Amino acid sequence: MKHRLLPLSETMHYILLALREPLHGYAMMQKIEKMSNGQVVLAAGTLYGAIENLCKHGWIAPVQGETGRRKIYKITAQGEEILQFEKQRLSHILSLYERED
Repeated sequence: MKHRLLPLSETMHYILLALREPLHGYAMMQKIEKMSNGQVVLAAGTLYGAIENLCKHGWIAPVQGETGRRKIYKITAQGEEILQFEKQRLSHILSLYERED
């Protein structure tokens, strides 16, 4: 698969993985920090820039019927396909560590 955003950055991996459930920006930041065991702490500008990019490519989308000021996002089917593609790519790379060539 060819796409200008591939391979995904670490930030985009975490955002897509976090958005397997609908979340608003601040909740995403908290979930990503927890998922990464405190290793990834996203600044608001980084997060919202990535959200804009992921929305533009159709990998995440705002949840319809949202209420209040906070915009809630969720991964799309296309975003799930990208995650699966990246999972296979990374699994292959990890398997190379196990080889004794």
